[in-house]
Amino acid sequence: MTGRGRGWHGPGRGFGRPGGWQQADLPPADDAADWFGGRLPDGWFAGRPEVTVDRDEILVVGTLAAADVEGAAAEAGRISRWREETRDERIAIAREAEQRYGRKVAWGAAAGGTRLLFTTLSVPVMTRLRQPERQVLDTLVDAGVARSRSEALAWCVRLVGEHAEEWLGELREAMSAVDRLRTQGPDLPGTGADPGAGGGSDGS
Repeated sequence: MTGRGRGWHGPGRGFGRPGGWQQADLPPADDAADWFGGRLPDGWFAGRPEVTVDRDEILVVGTLAAADVEGAAAEAGRISRWREETRDERIAIAREAEQRYGRKVAWGAAAGGTRLLFTTLSVPVMTRLRQPERQVLDTLVDAGVARSRSEALAWCVRLVGEHAEEWLGELREAMSAVDRLRTQGPDLPGTGADPGAGGGSDGS
């Protein structure tokens, strides 16, 4: 296979299974921004879109070309019109990207000072918390900051992200560097994948 990036094992290793890709089977998506930059039609956005990737989802958000609109309501209407006009083509592009990267694709757009996301993925994250951590969440709920423990936990994650964005960015860059070095290392005997070995069915 070509164009899948290093470490990709083909759709037989998880894409057709109930629940989709397993984390160990996920193809790398470090070239997703370049892929979307080349795949999206000219004229959709003013400049390259912002592409954010995690283990579950690829979020594509672009700034719409300058339009003769002023005010939040007009900007929201402009985004809504673009959303409807591009729906079928965005669905087709998302399917291609999901086949390539093994992740769901969500979209968003910005116009002026308005930014809207369309049906982004909400993923449950299971965790165990001891009493001190639970008390933090319950305090946020009791104070009306959040409606539930799960919402309070999401609020805490957003807060950390906002105040530690520079550190998180450096951490991501460091992990990317480690990944690049790992792929440049020598192949050890017996560790390569056997092209003839059965990898399961892709469901087609």
